[in-house]
Amino acid sequence: MNITIKCFASLSRFTPPDAEAYPVEAGLTVAGLIDLLGIPEEDIKLVFVNGSHVERSVSLAEGDRVGLFPAVGGG
Repeated sequence: MNITIKCFASLSRFTPPDAEAYPVEAGLTVAGLIDLLGIPEEDIKLVFVNGSHVERSVSLAEGDRVGLFPAVGGG
């Protein structure tokens, strides 16, 4: 199955070349995807799937759009 991945801000370096149609195994969780992409767990603050905030235990489905966001600092 294929999903779409968007890594924002400082996580953009982890965006795979085939992010628009990234192949994954059925039943993969968000946590598994984060591991697969090699992103340190602590670097991710928010995860959205199809525009909704989700927990990392959520299983992904065909066509899902995943957004990964870091903690953003500023002042």
